[in-house]
Amino acid sequence: MYSHTVNSHTPQNLTPTDLSADELLLLPEYVLLADGPAQRHGVVIAHGKFIDVDCAEALIVRHPHLTPVRLPGKLVMPGFIDAHHHLTQSFGKALAFGEPSEIYRRIWVPLENCLDENLLYLSAKLAALEALRGGFTTVCDAGTRASGDATTIAAATQDAGIRCVLGLICNDLADDVDARERAAIVERARSHLARWDGHPLVHPSLAISIPEAGSDGMLQTAAALCADAGAIFQTHANEHLASVERSIVRRKMRPIEHLHYAGALGPQTLIAHATLVTPTELNLLRDTGTAVSYNPVASSWKGNAVAPAMQMAALGIRFGLGTDGTRSDAFRLLDAAETAQRFAFGLATGDSSCGAGELWLDHALRGGADVLRLDALTGGIAPGKAADFLLVDIDVPEMRPSWDLKWELVRLANRSQIDAVFVAGSLRLWQGWPLDWDARAFLKEVDDVAADVVARAPIQRVHPASQPDVNTGQSDPAAAHSVNVTAGR
Repeated sequence: MYSHTVNSHTPQNLTPTDLSADELLLLPEYVLLADGPAQRHGVVIAHGKFIDVDCAEALIVRHPHLTPVRLPGKLVMPGFIDAHHHLTQSFGKALAFGEPSEIYRRIWVPLENCLDENLLYLSAKLAALEALRGGFTTVCDAGTRASGDATTIAAATQDAGIRCVLGLICNDLADDVDARERAAIVERARSHLARWDGHPLVHPSLAISIPEAGSDGMLQTAAALCADAGAIFQTHANEHLASVERSIVRRKMRPIEHLHYAGALGPQTLIAHATLVTPTELNLLRDTGTAVSYNPVASSWKGNAVAPAMQMAALGIRFGLGTDGTRSDAFRLLDAAETAQRFAFGLATGDSSCGAGELWLDHALRGGADVLRLDALTGGIAPGKAADFLLVDIDVPEMRPSWDLKWELVRLANRSQIDAVFVAGSLRLWQGWPLDWDARAFLKEVDDVAADVVARAPIQRVHPASQPDVNTGQSDPAAAHSVNVTAGR
């Protein structure tokens, strides 16, 4: 494929050993750069970063001490960014299937409140492993309601090897919260931001679960602390009709309007969902530079609407793509992002492109890094950026013949094509599995504890599971706590 063959080799059967050196010169068939896929290009990786990106021949000349690793049929692309996740909800998974909106009240809060330190660690590490397998090299955790320390989640993500934006919840509206406790919340927030400042893989963040869970003072303070620290302030807003109506009744304002009134919007703020937004609220997001996590799978599974992401793009509103902890599969997320826009808006207006593949790929990579305020660090392949990337097999029937690689990555690619996942230049996964820890044994450990904690949690489900649990014979591991409210039952 390349004319220059000095000091090079093409592994006939690529192995992790070929990709594990401290310095690497990789020459794949394509490199996905900011302006599109480039052939006859390569990357040089050292000290956890891309140190050179150029045409293959120039790299070989400039780095004669490195043996080029030729990778025909492979794509080197940036790792995906999950702009909204809940790492400590991974034990729930299918419990949310078929459930009506605001499941956090009936499933997630009860489940998270039953997690001790060990369960917190196992849940977060399971979610991190899933994310890596799905092609995500960065996840943004919205914070847990579990009583454990956020350092436990940080330990789990570091042990798994993923980059994490680590949220700390600062809710202060509760019956037993007084001025002293509010001051303690602010002090914990400051300590959290300071504790992880400058960490190579953990990036601190503050969160208030939903605007109604924080006083105006706490909303403003948390957002201001993040602005000063170069971190992000997270909250869920305008996701469900019930929460929008509660805000209108209680505050005479919609949630995003309430955030603006409290002084909590701005470039440091990341709104999860923003599915039920008015033109006025869209203007507020645009004018304040506030960012959004567009979570299309969440809309499909348990939402009330689809965020108008194409309109946001047209208005210049910053947004990334998030899973909301639904399924950690980046290529399916890309497909869902485009498909949701087509069904919700494109069909009605005759828009046959709906942003094309380029828009969704860009917001899953560069856009995600931007909304997390990590765009100087990750989200692309360029000298100086962290070597967070994927090695993707494109020599597969699903992508042959190839006419438009960006569209094909959105609609045809899948996670089974991901040969390798790198974070900060280190090979974290090879063909779906970690090399430096026993994931099979870990999954067995998860199996041993997950059923028990789900059975203990006071979860309320509308629908029973569709098949009995093989271990208990019950149709629902949360059957002891489920609430049947369906018609005729």
